[in-house]
Amino acid sequence: GLPLSIGRKGQAVAVKRVSQRAGEFLHWSPDSSELRWSNGPTLHSRPLSDVFAQLTGKEQATTNEQEPAITQTMLGFEVQADKPTTTVALVGAKVITMRNADIDQEIIDDGVVLVEGNRIKGVGSRDSMAIPKDAHIVDVSGKVIMPGFIDAHAHGGMASYEMTPQQNWMQYSNLAFGVTTIHDPSNDTSEIFAHAELQRTGQILGPRTYSTGTILYGANSPGATSEVNSLEDAEFHIERLKAAGAISVKSYNQLGRSSRQQIIEAAEKHGIMVVPEGGMKFQHNLNQLVDGHTSVEHAIPLAHVYDDVKQLWEAIDTAYVPTFGVSYGGISGENYWYDRTDVWRNEKLMRYTPAQLVEPRSMRRTKAPDHHYNHFNVAATAKQLRERGVRVMIGAHGQREGLAAHWEIWMMEQGGFTPWEALRGATYDAAVHLGMDADLGSIEAGKLADLAIIDGDVLTDIRQSENVAYTMLNGRLYETQSMNEVVTGDRKRASFFFEQPGGHLMPASTAATMEAKMERHHWRH
Repeated sequence: GLPLSIGRKGQAVAVKRVSQRAGEFLHWSPDSSELRWSNGPTLHSRPLSDVFAQLTGKEQATTNEQEPAITQTMLGFEVQADKPTTTVALVGAKVITMRNADIDQEIIDDGVVLVEGNRIKGVGSRDSMAIPKDAHIVDVSGKVIMPGFIDAHAHGGMASYEMTPQQNWMQYSNLAFGVTTIHDPSNDTSEIFAHAELQRTGQILGPRTYSTGTILYGANSPGATSEVNSLEDAEFHIERLKAAGAISVKSYNQLGRSSRQQIIEAAEKHGIMVVPEGGMKFQHNLNQLVDGHTSVEHAIPLAHVYDDVKQLWEAIDTAYVPTFGVSYGGISGENYWYDRTDVWRNEKLMRYTPAQLVEPRSMRRTKAPDHHYNHFNVAATAKQLRERGVRVMIGAHGQREGLAAHWEIWMMEQGGFTPWEALRGATYDAAVHLGMDADLGSIEAGKLADLAIIDGDVLTDIRQSENVAYTMLNGRLYETQSMNEVVTGDRKRASFFFEQPGGHLMPASTAATMEAKMERHHWRH
């Protein structure tokens, strides 16, 4: 509160630590007498007279180590989650249940899936199911019903500068391709959990959203660095992210193995998963396995592994999310699909994604022979690990909204997975990995009604998986041509900005910002 004289002989401005623990949304009280910040639903406040001597006239202010006057105010509140009141019978499709059974027990021809509210009431053949009189009957003969796809390593823009859009085209595209759940292991903490909560209440439309929030980055990156020099440090980071809504944390290139182990110990205490980033270093991947991380995220950076690695991985319960689309060690898998398919002609993708983000990347594409694409090696290794009992999941990494989840499935088949194994990695195995198999991942009575209804037999031609005709999310049915709700309600999609007059003329700076946000993982490497 004192004037400062600036000049050659001036001294540094007085700086004091106000709190040993950081937070978000740093701001002043209205009269500037307090500094305030938040962690999750808790508002923290500290009077500055407690910190700076000149504000009180005392000779010495309270030391940094003592924090007697920090007050905490709980700002949390509860609202009703969204849930339809309808009963729906989906009749006549081939149902791939993905229950934990042999494949011949998973398939129901001429099946019925009965949905009451937001949960599955029953599933069986048409002649074995009693359909209530008040049920809305939807004829889906000739189609395939599967559990909704779970993207175990997704990224995407949920907001911009803390502003959450009422209609997020990225998430509409995800849903249109049948992706009903995403786990995002790196996003802005406040933005993604605001989005997740709005999604649960039905105020915005998108897949179920789970995340780590902002990564626990070990190297120097302003705004992202999280120093872990003790178990106490690790606990603080776990607690603050869990308070914001995290179900997991991303241990990202913590430089000391002791730091990585402390994060795991703290996370286990608080019931939080730890997914790591290996930094393309095989030695990091190996100690991630030994130390007990929940998964290895991204591909291990070797074309082939030997039996010692397979035996090690077989002996533990660490899952594998290779993100085939960004496979290390060669040309990434995503580029293969730009090379071999006309992505800009994909009608569904282009209905929900701005052309200026797709066309430059897909029309003028680089071509290469198969053996230059490393995802073939990564997928073959992943198949060998699956045969040893390792769960292998899809992780589209936000590369191409919704469609890339199917690229992941198709690349698994290119590595030797059967269609059923690949689809299981996109549904049931992912649900088990995320600890959500009591509610998601298979079509069984009592589970949440998240379904993908597909035109085409995916078990004989895996490339049919993208042909999603309807997506059911939390018991609400959407037809993917428009993403309007049918039968269960009357939610209508408004036009996106790029569908409006002049909306296709996105400023170059805006497009560049969006692309940079999507690629933030890569520049850190």
